[in-house]
Amino acid sequence: MSDSSVYPPSEDFVRQANVSGIDAYRDLYERAKNEPEKFWGELAEKELFWFEKWNHVFEWDPPFVKWFPGAKTNMSYNCLDRHLEKRGNKYAIIWEGEPGDERKITYTGLHRLVCRFANVLKERGYKAGDRAIIYMPMLPELPVAMLACTRLGIIHSVVFAGFSSEALKARVQDLGATLVITADGGWRRGKEVRLKKAADEALEECPGVKDVIVLKRTGSQIEMKPGRDHWWHELEAEVSDQCEALPLDAEHPLFVLYTSGTTGKPKGILHTTGGYLLGITMTMKWIFDIKEEDVYWCAADVGWITGHSYIVYGPLSVGTTTVMYEGAPDTPAWDRWWRIVEKYKVNILYTSPTAIRALLRHGDEWPNQHDLSSLRLLGSVGEPINPAAWEWYYQVIGKKRCPIVDTWWQTETGSIMISPMPGAVPLKPGSATFPVPGVLPEVVGFDGKPVGPNQEGYLVIRRPWPAMMRTIWGDPKRYEEQYWSRVPGAYFTGDAARRDEDGYFWILGRVDDVMNVSGHRLSTMEIESALVKHPAVAEAAVVGKPDEITGQAVCAFITLKGGDHDHEKLAEELREWVSHEIGKFARPKEIRFAEALPKTRSGKIMRRLLREIVTTKEVTGDVTTLEDFSVVSKLAK
Repeated sequence: MSDSSVYPPSEDFVRQANVSGIDAYRDLYERAKNEPEKFWGELAEKELFWFEKWNHVFEWDPPFVKWFPGAKTNMSYNCLDRHLEKRGNKYAIIWEGEPGDERKITYTGLHRLVCRFANVLKERGYKAGDRAIIYMPMLPELPVAMLACTRLGIIHSVVFAGFSSEALKARVQDLGATLVITADGGWRRGKEVRLKKAADEALEECPGVKDVIVLKRTGSQIEMKPGRDHWWHELEAEVSDQCEALPLDAEHPLFVLYTSGTTGKPKGILHTTGGYLLGITMTMKWIFDIKEEDVYWCAADVGWITGHSYIVYGPLSVGTTTVMYEGAPDTPAWDRWWRIVEKYKVNILYTSPTAIRALLRHGDEWPNQHDLSSLRLLGSVGEPINPAAWEWYYQVIGKKRCPIVDTWWQTETGSIMISPMPGAVPLKPGSATFPVPGVLPEVVGFDGKPVGPNQEGYLVIRRPWPAMMRTIWGDPKRYEEQYWSRVPGAYFTGDAARRDEDGYFWILGRVDDVMNVSGHRLSTMEIESALVKHPAVAEAAVVGKPDEITGQAVCAFITLKGGDHDHEKLAEELREWVSHEIGKFARPKEIRFAEALPKTRSGKIMRRLLREIVTTKEVTGDVTTLEDFSVVSKLAK
């Protein structure tokens, strides 16, 4: 992750940029650093709609924070109502389904859809503080459901449609949800993903769910449980398309999004309304340089934080046109994305290094068949991007004229934290460059003290920022221990980093037992827990293995219970088992059967040694606490 090339922004780009030139960036950054209350207060007043103003900008009682206490606002109002007079006829969402169907929805049309569905929820008796799970494909009704919930103050949790029924069940139970919003299914690589069937399996052990609202997408045969299950279109036919947005406290819970933790139990990351809204609004303007006429496409899934912040809430808050695509990038062929860019004249494309590497691997011929001249800015998210992929993205997709904003942030941070401002910061392939105004990061050692230039350390954040998580749902103690106890007085990101002699940040990946596979954070413990539930498995240890396409791949070391086993057949069975327990994206790419796993004398599995084995095929680290070195020797062979 080092490269001598530096790419300054072109004069044309600097001239039209929202943040124009490095001095403008430095001025913003210094103002936010030196006068945070004044800086964020002025932006909140200028950029957002408030029913009532705040008493003061923020209250910081480490590690808990409140932004704009006393103020009242509403996410749905900020994303829709305030745009109607000026942008009512502008497209809010351009959507394309995998089979080729499309919809274009104006801000007025989206407002009407959201109000209708909010009235559906009101008629079913749902109110502020209630909890809803949304388990849907990438359809326009997914943001409609989210915005309808926020209009009424219903706390929502979107569950990625690739998750299995077991994963869905765990999230419904942890959140205490009484409402599930889903669809009969969706399309992925020409096959139906049967969501209602998975939801039914999950809800067998969720007696607290009173209603399941089902959108008809694929038209396949499904079971509808009388009294509990309702068709979306039937409920919607009977309601008004007018519904006032509820003034909500700035700290009202907006959504809970589950992410992998090191304990195996998913963590419910809680985000609230006012500060999160300000964070995503400003990063849309600063990082993506949004213009009134832009067509913007974040090619992620709404089921992840990237989709919440930069497909739905951020783009709609700034009044831009956001593109949504239902299916896979290789269906029907590897030029599907480039067809979409050409067809809708996309100006900004934001995607993951995994996707970029997969597209790169299939050659330049696919993008070169299409007119990509509408693109003016490219973005990267989810994991560090390697310089070779960065260069291909820059040269082949951007034709050497589109800056690349390589963004670092997390589910927990809510909005982008470190990223170039494209009209201000010279780019280095592989570096996320500099922090966003108001973000004070440091690279520190074990002792919490800053390390020198080009030295690896832990990435921490020293001061609260508007879009930060508030707590872990139902577990504030875990929030304190996991994020604020490692380095006293600082937010511990769980990522390693270094800072070069020019002050540029280089993110090096996770330092805990969490893998990053295709931009999805996966807990090693969660996969291990799924594996040991299989009747043949005695013990399992999971590590991430470098992979040229997905960044990391899941590698599982397994010891078996007694009896004869066909290893090849069992390995495939275990992959399917993990798919069922968690989701297909968590399937181990590699399964190694072993007589024993390397352990310390106290019985702890030494995953560090397993990581060395799968990356370098040898063990060079400290093995003084290892109980039996012969175990490692056998595994290395």
